[in-house]
Amino acid sequence: MEQTFVLLKPDAVQRGLLGKITSRLEEKGLQLVGLKMIVLGDAVLDEHYAHLKDKPFFAGTKKFMKSAPVVASVWQGKNAVAVVRKLCGVTNSRDAEPGTIRGDLGMSIQCNLVHASDSVETAKAEVKRFFKPNELHAYKKTLDALSYSEDERQ
Repeated sequence: MEQTFVLLKPDAVQRGLLGKITSRLEEKGLQLVGLKMIVLGDAVLDEHYAHLKDKPFFAGTKKFMKSAPVVASVWQGKNAVAVVRKLCGVTNSRDAEPGTIRGDLGMSIQCNLVHASDSVETAKAEVKRFFKPNELHAYKKTLDALSYSEDERQ
């Protein structure tokens, strides 16, 4: 099964939305295989947001991401990257469709509650950036038979 990285941002922590967001991923049938609360430092933020380093809003993004703890998580499932991206909605919460996490719960571009990997390759890099191998847990999810056909589970 494919894995993806999800980061619940400081606004999700401050607004007490961790359970609601996590529930949406669980209710979809995704399997949680890694979870931890952390405070982000400059080094990891510089690496994670390297693609934004030359943008005028980069300093503000770093300040926001250091304003409170975040919750890092790894989710597993069939086409997990695409499924999670669809559940999250577009980056600008004001433009996100109703029914998505950002569309239902967010109102901002920066304070959009959640970061989700945008590709399988990015997911692998982000999981490695935030988790050691022994922090990820492989276990048989007994409800997989109710979430996927037999062919999809192989």
